[in-house]
Amino acid sequence: MTGAGDSDSFGTRHWPTELRLKRAEKTLEVVFDDGQRFRLPAELLRVESPSAEVQGHGGEDRRIVAGRRHVGILNLEPIGNYAVRIIFDDLHDTGIFSWSYLRELGERQDEVWQRYLKVLAARGLSRDP
Repeated sequence: MTGAGDSDSFGTRHWPTELRLKRAEKTLEVVFDDGQRFRLPAELLRVESPSAEVQGHGGEDRRIVAGRRHVGILNLEPIGNYAVRIIFDDLHDTGIFSWSYLRELGERQDEVWQRYLKVLAARGLSRDP
């Protein structure tokens, strides 16, 4: 069994104690075992999905997903004890969000969001559909 401070083969160092889907607010709230709490907007989760469709099969293949300002989350499906599949209302459902990836997105949310906005602007793309 993995204890505090240990990590498993998925890089998990902190385990979520609560996942709360807030549909009306279009956010996923994640609370970790060390007390860290993150409110992750559905749009951020969608555009940073760990799926091959978004991330590609290598660093150069990464796809910028535009037009997702109003995306919501339909459902969460647990994947073993290491991740959750997020089903978005645009029917994207292939991203498996490991606990360590959700933690990283929470910790780096501002930086990741600013990078996304900068790339959208550079490519003449919009958050709006």
